[in-house]
Amino acid sequence: MPDQSKLVTVPVGWLGIVPLKSCEALGKTVDSYIANWRKEREHLNTENIVFNGYIRDSYLLESDCPRFASGEAKATLNNSVRGADLYIIADVTNTGLKYNLYGECVPMTPDEHYADIKRVIAAAAGKARRINVIMPFLYESRQHKRNRRESLDCAMALQELVAMGVSNIITFDAHDPRVQNAIPSTGFESLMPTYQFIKCLLRSTPDLELDNDHMMVISPDEGAMHRAIYFANHFGVDVGMFYKRRDYSRVVNGKNPIVAHEFLGDSVEGKDVIIIDDMIASGESMLDVARQLKKRKARRVFCLATFGLFTAGLDVFDKAYDEGVIEKVITTNVIYQKPELLTRDWYISADLSKYMAILIDHLNHDASISDLLDPTVRIQTRINEYKLTHSISDNYERVPEKDKF
Repeated sequence: MPDQSKLVTVPVGWLGIVPLKSCEALGKTVDSYIANWRKEREHLNTENIVFNGYIRDSYLLESDCPRFASGEAKATLNNSVRGADLYIIADVTNTGLKYNLYGECVPMTPDEHYADIKRVIAAAAGKARRINVIMPFLYESRQHKRNRRESLDCAMALQELVAMGVSNIITFDAHDPRVQNAIPSTGFESLMPTYQFIKCLLRSTPDLELDNDHMMVISPDEGAMHRAIYFANHFGVDVGMFYKRRDYSRVVNGKNPIVAHEFLGDSVEGKDVIIIDDMIASGESMLDVARQLKKRKARRVFCLATFGLFTAGLDVFDKAYDEGVIEKVITTNVIYQKPELLTRDWYISADLSKYMAILIDHLNHDASISDLLDPTVRIQTRINEYKLTHSISDNYERVPEKDKF
């Protein structure tokens, strides 16, 4: 159970969680955590009217977004939301959901998932006390700045949600968190899964040497440098960087093609190397970086990314693993994971459902989430435990009660 000391205030409203179909499984897990914690809470005055309905078996509210054969859709809420503190959870990358469009079965696109979020907000009809949107992969986050005459899709989407009455927008590892400048008076949090990454890495690899002579953290491009520096500082190791040399004379698939990855940094010979980024799209860039590191005689290469889209399929990663180019790939479970991905020997899923549940529980009480946003103490506790035992305990006995997630 998480630390309860900050959850003594009156909730903003009765808690309602609306996971769209794109996030059903994740929503059920989050709901289960919160329901169990609240049943065990001892400080509550359950006879007080403000805590009426506080302890329930489930906080999930049923919603439906049926689609017509023309591609049009509507949203329906099957429960009352009057006075609720509503949390809408949606995965805009979920291509596993399909629908019938003029007789053809087609996958849902990010645009359609985003439209469903707006439909659910509209279905609430302004009756909820507060509306919060949890969008793990921020919609159109890669289209966040203007380089020429082009749209600013992410900023426009954020402003649209705020105009519809959304009070808080929660995402994970935003491609550029400065996009929140588009909505400066609205709650916006971009959460980093660094702690969960470190747990997965240390638990799955018992022979790591966490020092500057045996490990190095690599940023695959200049945009991910801040992630790499933060990660490396916890381990006390050096950072290296690749920069992408692009051909700006042409555009392929909406972007300037990469000519080569050029390396800046010390020798990686004999070292375990961690490549960290916000997402794996096709995987082309990350695997190219991994191959270059192996050519420089890196011992093992671990690929970490918050979002594993794998838009080009898994075969390229299977081949890289068979060739010894990569050791492990770690991504989170906050977006859609193809069933076949979970069967791969090279893949590890970092579970963020408990983190998300704690966040919702705190926000429902309007409690501070500063400790949740800064996992420094938890990370250092885990690293120190690993240095002593080369393992991570499952029951977290070494971790203070408030840090058990």
